[in-house]
Amino acid sequence: MAEMMQFDLVSPERKLESCKARAVQIPGAEGDLTAMPDHAPQITTLRPGVLVVEGEHGESRFAVTGGFAEISATATSVLAERAYPAGPDARAALQAILDDMRAKAGSASGEEKDSLDKGVADLEQVIQTIG
Repeated sequence: MAEMMQFDLVSPERKLESCKARAVQIPGAEGDLTAMPDHAPQITTLRPGVLVVEGEHGESRFAVTGGFAEISATATSVLAERAYPAGPDARAALQAILDDMRAKAGSASGEEKDSLDKGVADLEQVIQTIG
């Protein structure tokens, strides 16, 4: 088994991380998963959550609002809708997104409301986690 793989995290605004990683914990839409070297090829959608990268220089944490992850035996690439290094700036940005999502959920109905309510719950959890 290879010990490290390439990891890249990109948002529409910029590349947030590019490093060698031992493991990447991903908040997948169908459930959390951990990508490691020699992982079977997979593409998954993301839900709002905390992405954790175990790299050469320790652990890095990022708040993501959604997107996609492409995993292979040698690399993991995450294309995030929005991504922020975990910390006070991330908390403020996510709070603004949460407030907007709550307002939209208040006037939505049916499946759209269910989806927005799920997004609200996920974002609340992310904000609590990154504290």
